[in-house]
Amino acid sequence: MTENMRAIVYRSFGGPEVLELAEVPRPEPRPHEVLVRVKAAGVNPPDWKLRRTPYPPDYTEPPLIPGFDVSGVVEEVGNYVGHFKPGDEVFGMLNFPLYGAAYAEYVVARPRQFAFKPTGIDHVRAAALPMAGLTAWQAFSDIADVSPGQRVLVHAAAGGVGHLAVQLAKLRGAYVIGTTRAAKHDFVRGLGADEIIDYTSVDFPEAVSGVDLVVDIVGGDYPARSLPLLRPGGAFIAVAGISAVDLEAYAKAGLRHGKFSVEPDHAGLASLAELVAEGKLTAHVDRVFPLAEAAKAHTLFESGDFVGKLVLEM
Repeated sequence: MTENMRAIVYRSFGGPEVLELAEVPRPEPRPHEVLVRVKAAGVNPPDWKLRRTPYPPDYTEPPLIPGFDVSGVVEEVGNYVGHFKPGDEVFGMLNFPLYGAAYAEYVVARPRQFAFKPTGIDHVRAAALPMAGLTAWQAFSDIADVSPGQRVLVHAAAGGVGHLAVQLAKLRGAYVIGTTRAAKHDFVRGLGADEIIDYTSVDFPEAVSGVDLVVDIVGGDYPARSLPLLRPGGAFIAVAGISAVDLEAYAKAGLRHGKFSVEPDHAGLASLAELVAEGKLTAHVDRVFPLAEAAKAHTLFESGDFVGKLVLEM
């Protein structure tokens, strides 16, 4: 007999109000999967973008369970799984950009989409790390290998990806400049940023120049406005997307550029966990919501009135 579990479900696309707590069948692990009892689930931009409308257009139709980031305990392993055993504490990013279904009491996924939970932190903080941490980690590894003394500009430096990108760039010895609202300057300064620009009162292209790398988590006109700031040989990482026109402009300027999308990465998760365990990296959690209040978490997320990450706790 199939067991049930609690999960957040949306049966149609729309605003946060479409999210509801429901009883759904508990997933069963296939031979190549693990079943994880979720303790906490991170909230990320794709969660609410997918809730509003199919994104990308061929994404599956509701009813759906949102979410990709989890931290929890291995409950069962498939017949062919050897990496984890029941009782192991793990965290991970599930199946992105396909269906993750993380806002639930149980999830299933391939074992190498997880890593052992960082020691010294709880499940809430571990659940805040996977997607945002892997985005910054893979961007620096795949597109621009930050080296000591380089000048790195991080847009939206107080956000989920941004606050981790600031820390990782500093660990690599970079001089870090961040853009964020004035109210969040103290937070970003505490992460180690060397300069902070209030984009609401200053036109950032007038306040900074001679940059080796731009990490853009905003999109819109930011790629075009950031191009003149880069030194010859510099790089632009488009986490939030970039138009074909801007891609062509960067190519003509001879600058490295990448339209970046994060992917599950066991090795990257393990590296992030090691940095966290050593006290060198922190995923800041601004607010924690019970699972039943996922709609409130999405409302706050879309307002942008927070720093770091938001997390759901089971």
